[in-house]
Amino acid sequence: MSPTPRLRVLAAMSGGVDSAVAAARIAEAGHDVTGVHLALSSNPRSYRTGARGCCTLEDARDARRAADVIGIPFYVWDMAERFHRDVVEDFVSEYAAGRTPNPCLRCNEKIKFEAVLDRALALGFDAVATGHHARLAGGVLRRSVDEAKDQSYVLGVLTREQLSHAIFPLGDSTKAEVRAEAGRRGLTVADKPDSHDICFIADGDTRAFLADRLGASEGPIVDALTGQVVGTHQGAYGFTIGQRKGLRIDRPATDGRPRYVLSVEPVSNTVTVGPRTSLEVRDIVGERPVWNGPAGEPYEPIACSVQLRAHGEVYGCRAQLSGGELHIALDRPAAGVAAGQGAVLYEGDAVIGSATIASAV
Repeated sequence: MSPTPRLRVLAAMSGGVDSAVAAARIAEAGHDVTGVHLALSSNPRSYRTGARGCCTLEDARDARRAADVIGIPFYVWDMAERFHRDVVEDFVSEYAAGRTPNPCLRCNEKIKFEAVLDRALALGFDAVATGHHARLAGGVLRRSVDEAKDQSYVLGVLTREQLSHAIFPLGDSTKAEVRAEAGRRGLTVADKPDSHDICFIADGDTRAFLADRLGASEGPIVDALTGQVVGTHQGAYGFTIGQRKGLRIDRPATDGRPRYVLSVEPVSNTVTVGPRTSLEVRDIVGERPVWNGPAGEPYEPIACSVQLRAHGEVYGCRAQLSGGELHIALDRPAAGVAAGQGAVLYEGDAVIGSATIASAV
């Protein structure tokens, strides 16, 4: 059996425990590893608030300390302008259009595996390694063994070419095992809290973040069953399909049951609410499809499963490509399907394709 070739690997180091252990494992395997921290904000906060946010000065320092312990070169790449354009501005414009984007999907697509990978290959590196909890075998992306931490969904936007230059060293380990290993290796981030929520909204208040950029604009909240105005809001962008809390409705529903957001119309600035049963959909159309499975593109319907949000429920379905779109027919109804989210297709635990949800019926 021939030995594994020695690769030049760029290890993306966020300052967290996962990326630190990933870099350490690649270096220990005998590869030529260089660590890089991505500076994604032109004015980073000095310290995070608990587990909220990331990409702070603290994170950059933690990444540098981890690289020193591992014994690898370390650099900081300024990606703030690209990140703001491709992730933050996209996030704001999607909400302004009545959609619900997933910025982690967009960051993986545009920053970590487009801008960073392109630069890495141009500099002579063979691959980029990250601390994502997912497995990669033979170019096929698979779920992590740690179901609770699986991140294959947010990597589903990657192309076959990008996956061929990616390494995910943590996919066969649980988060508990990663933390224990970090402690044994003397990495100070062993007990550092995971970052939650949207990294560029450190306080977790998405509505306030959007209001600051889009401004307040009062509009009606309309009951779908009666057509009556049952409340007002200060911006339709502050709502998403399936939302139940924070509606501030003036009067109870005639049936006494909770109302949910059914639609967001940015042109008329109208939010329509109604019963949960009105949220159920069976047919989904996705735009910008990516087919990254081992088989060819499905121009005839195939049986598979689909995940419609990060850590969301998985649904059996039939899917096919047609006219540059991905058409998905669910075996049973799903509720709260929002345009702008990702639809990631699986065969078993293997990712075979993805698309951005354009509409659901």
